[in-house]
Amino acid sequence: MAAPETELCAVLTTAPDEGIAAMLARTLVEERLAACVNLIPGARSIYRWQGALQDDSEVVLIIKSHRNRTQALAARIKDLHPYELPEVLVLPVSGGSAPYLDWIATETRE
Repeated sequence: MAAPETELCAVLTTAPDEGIAAMLARTLVEERLAACVNLIPGARSIYRWQGALQDDSEVVLIIKSHRNRTQALAARIKDLHPYELPEVLVLPVSGGSAPYLDWIATETRE
């Protein structure tokens, strides 16, 4: 059922709470920078920031998009995000359900 290599991607970011995560998700979908955003509450992130160990609750966002939208998507996340340095990781989609991949491509057309 896997499709050949695509121009689609999944972008990961986190938010400090569900309200901010929902605002980011709605904005990205409304602006066609994303076809869909999954919000996964209850994540715990342990990391070093400015020399100090941090341990925070976060919401993970999985953003489905097209590779040609990633620069605009990353810029929009940076504009809207309360973090000084928001996470933006772009993961290539190497395959999947062809109708679903077509839907993502359609929903993220400029």
